Amino acid sequence: MTAITQWKKSSYSGGGDGNACVEIATHPTHIAIRDSKTPAGANLTFPTGAFTAFLETLKSPRPAAR
Repeated sequence: MTAITQWKKSSYSGGGDGNACVEIATHPTHIAIRDSKTPAGANLTFPTGAFTAFLETLKSPRPAAR
């Protein structure tokens, strides 16, 4: 896998120093995610198609709770 060189913070970082968020790095074949509070720690890597499907699922309306 290619080394990840450019991370971008979420636009939902919030106020202050903006460290309470996730960062994402994109490549043609995969997406990587890490916790901005521990940038030297582990990251999660997904094939691009799987990550896109995950985001679409999150955006889908959910049935009302009973």
